[in-house]
Parts: sequence; structure tokens; C-alpha cells
Amino acid sequence: MKFSQQFFLSAGDCNAEGELSLPVLTSKLIDIATAHANQLGIGNPDMPDDHSGWVLSRLTIEMTAYPVMDTEYSISTWVEGWNRHFSERVFCIKKSDGEIVGWARSIWMVLDTENRSNAGLDRLNFPSEWIMAKECPIARQGKHRQIVAMDAEADSSMILRATSPVERYRFGYADLDAYRHVNTVRYVNLLINQLSLHQHDEYMIHRLELSFLHEGEYGKEIDILHHYAGDGESAFLLQRTEDKKDVLYSRIFLKKR
Repeated sequence: MKFSQQFFLSAGDCNAEGELSLPVLTSKLIDIATAHANQLGIGNPDMPDDHSGWVLSRLTIEMTAYPVMDTEYSISTWVEGWNRHFSERVFCIKKSDGEIVGWARSIWMVLDTENRSNAGLDRLNFPSEWIMAKECPIARQGKHRQIVAMDAEADSSMILRATSPVERYRFGYADLDAYRHVNTVRYVNLLINQLSLHQHDEYMIHRLELSFLHEGEYGKEIDILHHYAGDGESAFLLQRTEDKKDVLYSRIFLKKR
């Protein structure tokens, strides 16, 4: 069962290159997933109690081009997989002429906001006929890699060493959502700000991968570790400063404009 919405791209939703910004696109994906879940009767208003709700576990966005200012674009979504713990949802992004310019894959869970754990999907009625096996051409995410600071010891070849100094950021009020943890869009903003204006002008973000490992919390300081692998590929690890707990692992792939 597919669900679609159409949007007009105003200047306020664009990046410095006059294209649909990645944070806005991320927000639209979350919005349309929410609207579709609500239509199916499995959204937050339909939860059997008042202390749980849908949250993202993983998100991958892959774009060949971005819609440009003062044009229309559409996003379609459907559920690709469903089990006791997670739901897999796919998105297709099209320009106004129908050309497909991007795809996204996402994994969702229901968060129990009292004990901050996975509440499971058994509580929701989701008939198997609602699952669409339509092919999504982009790859799923692999496992996340550990990244250590430039001067730290690495005991394994699987551990990546940061290629730039560690940066720090403290989460504030504007970073939070209704669940009182850090909003996905805030993470995207934080990551794309690690790239310079020159890099954004010369390259487009072809693929973004987000893997949420622990909740980001108000007032907590994080270390941002960046490993540049070459050929426009970067890996980022956001890690709590106080206890070195991993919060988010991300990969960004750039492509020449």
C-alpha cells in the first residue's frame, strides 16, 4: 500500500545552492511516514498507551540530483518489511516531470518513552497484504565502524582513525523533539556543517547513512570524530564525551556536481 504527497520547494527549504536541503528532505520523509502510518491506523495516535511512539533506528538517503527552488517534487512511501521489533520503510523522490532523483531506506521502532527501550510492534495490527515487495535499488547499510581520535591507539584493523581533530558540541533545547531526545534533523544539520561551503558548492551529497546507537540528550556534550576515507567518502562517529558511549554513526558520500 503506497502513499504519496506533493510539495512546492520554496527558498526557505533550499540550501545555499538553491536545491532541496538535506535537513528539509529528512524532515519531509519523517512527515510523510507519519502521515502514512496515521492513515493505516498504526501511527502514534493509535498506540495502545500514551507513553510510546515511532522513532527512527536507521536512515539511508541516496540522491542522483535534488529538486531546485520554485519547482514541485513528490515523495512516495511504503512498508517493505515488518517483524516483532522493527519496520522497514522505503521512499521514492521524484521531480515534477516524474523523473526519479532519489531513494531512501529506513528502519523504525516503537520507543517506550518511560523506560527508553524498544516496545516492539506486536501491539499494532499490520496485515501482511500491506507490505509491498517493490524493489528499492539502493543498498542497505552495513555495520557501523568504530572511530578513534587521531592520537589514540587502535588495536584492530577494523577500527578507523580520525583524520581531523575531534570537535565538540553540547546539545541544547533547540535540538530536542517531543520525546525529549535529539531530533534526527538536528543530527543531519550537525553532520553537514562538518563540510565547508566550498565542499558543498563543488560536491553534492550523493548518499547519507545514519545509524542511531543511543539517544542524544539535553545538556550532554558529544565528541565528533571524522574519518575521511578518500574519494568523497567520510565516516562520522558522535560519541558522548563523559562516558565515550556511541550515539550516532554516519557515512556521507560526495559526488562532483
